[in-house]
Amino acid sequence: MAYMVPDTIPRRATAGERILFESLKDHLPSDYIVYYEPEIRGRRPDFVIIGPDLGLVILEVKDYIKSTLYQVNHDEWTLRNTAGELITTKSPLKQARDNARIIENYLKKDKNLIQETGSYLKFPYGFGTVFTRLKQEDFIRLDLYQVIEPQFVLCRDEIDPDEDGFSPDILRDKIHEMFTVWTTRKTILTDEDIQAIRFHLFPEVRISAEYRTPIQHQDQLLLSLHNIKTMDLHQENMAKQIGDKHRLIRGVAGSGKTLVLASRAKMLAKAHPDWKILVLCYGIPLSRSLKQMIEQKLDEPDDLMDLINAEATNPIKASKIEVYNFHEWLRNSLHMKDSEIPALLDKVYKNEAIVPAYDAILIDEGQDFEPDWLKLLSFCLNPDTQSLLLVEDRAQSIFKRKTSLAQDIGLDFRGRSKILSINYRNTAQIVQFAWDFYQEHSQLKNKVQDGSIEGVEIIPPQSTKRKGPEPMIKGFRDIQEEMNFVSKSIICLHQQKNIPFEDIAILYRVKNSYRISYIDEIKHSLNEHELPFTWITENAESKRNFIRNERTIKISTIDSAKGLDFRAVFIINIENMPFSLEEVEEREVSLFYIGMTRALEWLFLSYSGESKFTQYLDEVSRKRKEQPSSHKQFG
Repeated sequence: MAYMVPDTIPRRATAGERILFESLKDHLPSDYIVYYEPEIRGRRPDFVIIGPDLGLVILEVKDYIKSTLYQVNHDEWTLRNTAGELITTKSPLKQARDNARIIENYLKKDKNLIQETGSYLKFPYGFGTVFTRLKQEDFIRLDLYQVIEPQFVLCRDEIDPDEDGFSPDILRDKIHEMFTVWTTRKTILTDEDIQAIRFHLFPEVRISAEYRTPIQHQDQLLLSLHNIKTMDLHQENMAKQIGDKHRLIRGVAGSGKTLVLASRAKMLAKAHPDWKILVLCYGIPLSRSLKQMIEQKLDEPDDLMDLINAEATNPIKASKIEVYNFHEWLRNSLHMKDSEIPALLDKVYKNEAIVPAYDAILIDEGQDFEPDWLKLLSFCLNPDTQSLLLVEDRAQSIFKRKTSLAQDIGLDFRGRSKILSINYRNTAQIVQFAWDFYQEHSQLKNKVQDGSIEGVEIIPPQSTKRKGPEPMIKGFRDIQEEMNFVSKSIICLHQQKNIPFEDIAILYRVKNSYRISYIDEIKHSLNEHELPFTWITENAESKRNFIRNERTIKISTIDSAKGLDFRAVFIINIENMPFSLEEVEEREVSLFYIGMTRALEWLFLSYSGESKFTQYLDEVSRKRKEQPSSHKQFG
């Protein structure tokens, strides 16, 4: 079964396109990707098929019937429309060929996708036509194979399983034959090749890549890309198929929820340049990171060759996207505090107050938004668009929501919800460790469910196959000894593992106690070891000035690190969790889970005292000693 993007065909599709969509989905191999009407270089080919042993094939779909055809030749077709009028259009095969050549010429700009000798793509590309309402006998009777060779045609009885004579093998074989240039050397596309093709053709899926200086080659500038990263196909599907009007995405930590939201913001800005778009989250540091992510996506040209053109401009750059944390938006747009929201809502209900209007609102960390906040935002949403995207993970909830989304916003999300259950951020070891802790301590473990999203509170994460060291657990006599270990470990990670300082974070629960200032000990140790750092959560100004890529170690409270990630994370003085002054222990469970899932590769858990959580960690350490060979450690 092929992977379809989107995974269900839109309602606007014709009946014939639906039949072809389902046939390709059911009968092509599982490592094939099929795009329906993707936007590529300003065009929308009907279907684009990418397969490791296939290469790339473009299909043009027509629902012509016999009476539609008036006069045809290799270049132009004259058709009779439903009103009986004659119209002339380009040959369907020529349309498919032109789309294929545009894609070919664009992909050839990347030297990693062309042959080592010559200027051809290193994989085959082809094109063909699909006539969903004409059978092979119609083509023979009308002599249409003289205009389009059988090699480039799929008829109704070749794509519809309900037709006599349909064969999945013939369908696959004909798609494999839609090439004009053959090579004796069989090229199998690697995962990296397919990722590169998606990177070039679909700018919205880009995460990052290293750009190397363009080089002159056979009168053509070629761009060399390395360490390409694109959205996972499931994430891409999510961003593209969110659809119109209100939508809910629930995802586990590290599933790319924020990435999907940022990509969705760019798609909306590109499709509706006149729209006013609002992006909100709860935490200030995440709002800064989210703003930088969206700005990077908006600034990046669709055509990467524009990177070498200093005068290249991006029309999306001027789009009206506002990115704030909720309280900042409230202060800037309404000049009020959240305690004043109930009074404002009362006036809005009575049509005595006007609130800012937005054509689209996208909310990250939705699980931490109060019901009144959501109600207020629902009044700010254009009723004609109803374009609301709410992204949340109940396992990361630090504030208990008391009512349902339908009650909060007045919108029913049943049938409009999606799940992102695969954790792409963390290694399998970190995912499992964090989830084991959560299941052991959360009072919501009875609400953990698989399957349908309706009513699901907590989504169990599925890890990727990416492996790494087990989280390290260390107990110490005092905070000074603890921080000495942290500083030396950071030096080791930086020098031996080549981890930049900006990819390292130290997270804490409280900055001081009645006996000691933990934050002073952190800073003292880092200064003593001559390590650069930024204390993100020192005050409101430091939060607002947070720059993710600043080349310093980041120091933050756990809750302010929500939505962020780092290659190495140190969670210190865990003896302060659960915090004695916190009435709801469930919040402490969520916080610790959040902290652990900030780590991409390396997770260090340390403490110099005792608590319920450290007792759990001590027990994990004891069990590890009984099975030492199964745990890869730091060093």
